[in-house]
Amino acid sequence: MHRLLRTCTALAALTALGLAAGCSSGSGSGPQEASAVRGPATDGTPAPGGAFWVDPDSAAARQVKQWQEQGRDRDAEVLKRISEQPVAVWPAGDDPAPDIKEATGGAAAEGRTAVLVAYNIPHRDCGQHSAGGAGSADYYRTWVDSFADAIGTAPALVVLEPDAVPHIVDGCTPAEYHADRFALLSDAIQRLKRQPKTKVYLDAGNPGWISDARKLTEPLQKAGIARADGFSLNVSNFQDDETTKAYGRTLSATVGGKHFVMDTSRNGKGPLVGDRQDAWCNPPGRGLGTPPTDHTGDPLLDAVLWIKRPGDSDGPCRGGPAAGQWWPDYALGLARNAKPTP
Repeated sequence: MHRLLRTCTALAALTALGLAAGCSSGSGSGPQEASAVRGPATDGTPAPGGAFWVDPDSAAARQVKQWQEQGRDRDAEVLKRISEQPVAVWPAGDDPAPDIKEATGGAAAEGRTAVLVAYNIPHRDCGQHSAGGAGSADYYRTWVDSFADAIGTAPALVVLEPDAVPHIVDGCTPAEYHADRFALLSDAIQRLKRQPKTKVYLDAGNPGWISDARKLTEPLQKAGIARADGFSLNVSNFQDDETTKAYGRTLSATVGGKHFVMDTSRNGKGPLVGDRQDAWCNPPGRGLGTPPTDHTGDPLLDAVLWIKRPGDSDGPCRGGPAAGQWWPDYALGLARNAKPTP
């Protein structure tokens, strides 16, 4: 079975992550030089089409092909706004290695960087749409070790455990799990950073969830942010670029000037207004945001990424399928409402 479908089956709710925002977001200088996340082409020149790998067999790419075969050429052309962009890979199941090797191998062949998400922390998502994760601390450490081994020496950017730290801050994760979670995250950062070309960004939620960024400072420190390359923001959420960047700058100042990356996969129209409780779950009328790039024009912002896979459901809300499953109609809506690109 194709990687994305296998992932959805193995995790049941892999990336809804606005989903993980069930407790989360529902509650709510000149241009930089090319950053270190860029993988050089074999002749030393930047890879054409951007720094990050585009999966040629993604769910969106297969949907484009199917619609072309059905004569839905106009819809297929619109959906290319997703299929032709780099989107993060969410390895899952007992063995993350096949998914990772496919992504890093494809990326290395093109002189690009694979964007990966490690999302398997025990007691994940407080029992909500993306509940699950590793069954024990020892199992999680083994899983992370396999994850890191599969990266090898390839260039990779890893977003580590979306929602894990914010769910501690908002009280969704019971207190008896906090110490283990901090230790596991810290160990995971250290293990992943043993790979020579891997950057690690520990997730820090979004400004619509933990409104006071300073509440994240101590938890991020306990989770080992000092050893990471930075933190990630807005994963699977809809906060606009400027709001997210301002939040990132505020948080950075409290954690030693750490850099950050942000998810713009569905924030082109901003968050849904007037429905705070369920604004994170398949909100209507949203659109694709700024395309992925490592040329951000902001000295603290290392990359704009599509971490949430646009078109994957947040969960069985508003007519959607189970969390993490491909939903072509929603994907088409996001593409039609895409933020204009200069």
